Amino acid sequence: MAGHSHASNVMYKKAAVDKKRAALFSKIARLIIVAARAGGGDPDGNIRLKFTIETARAANMTNDSIKRAILKGTGEGSTEVYDEVNYEGYGPGGVAVIVTGLTNNRARTAGEVKNIFDRRGGNIGTPGSVAWQFTKKAIINGDPAGKSEDDIMMAAMEAGAEDLEYTKEVFVVIGPPEAMSAMRDAVTKVGLKIASSEITWEPTNRVPVEDVEAARKLLSLVEELEDHEDVQAVAANYDIPDEVMAAARASG
Repeated sequence: MAGHSHASNVMYKKAAVDKKRAALFSKIARLIIVAARAGGGDPDGNIRLKFTIETARAANMTNDSIKRAILKGTGEGSTEVYDEVNYEGYGPGGVAVIVTGLTNNRARTAGEVKNIFDRRGGNIGTPGSVAWQFTKKAIINGDPAGKSEDDIMMAAMEAGAEDLEYTKEVFVVIGPPEAMSAMRDAVTKVGLKIASSEITWEPTNRVPVEDVEAARKLLSLVEELEDHEDVQAVAANYDIPDEVMAAARASG
């Protein structure tokens, strides 16, 4: 199957999550608000809301916090309105980057994202400037909990998955967006708990980054973008070998 680019990123984010838990909860709350606003506050009739609530619970977000976010989305609590935004650009080494977010102030967020690109040696582009290098994919990850790669792969492929990344610490199932529900059901039936699932941008080609300093600069750009309160996800088409990734993060 594919190399462990997703798996490596998942493991790194797991290690950092406790330091950023409050910010993570804020980002998930926005997703809940937007999902409830778009499809109503009943997760049984709103699959997007259902998936987001599951992600919130996997992150140990409290039920009270989840309920408050749903009420804000449905207008029963203090109303909060967020717009979905996308930004495209290039990072160091010509790596293509797509940033997706939720904001209540488009002008502010656009300016701040542009400043991050500028500071970190990248440049922001126009809509469509890099999107042609990506395609939408459903991504599901969790703890293998002792299940073998073959067990997970067989269930996922039967549900429409296209790829699996696997280590002893994490599995990542990748497939078309329309297969999200079937893949989630298949993974759950194997007896695994899903940590998160999302529809995201997947690169159709990758740019090799084998220099430690170039990788450090690129990862700094991606991480600062991910830390921004309005940013939900960052996709980039880099291919960094595991040993270069480790050295870059150690030097950062």
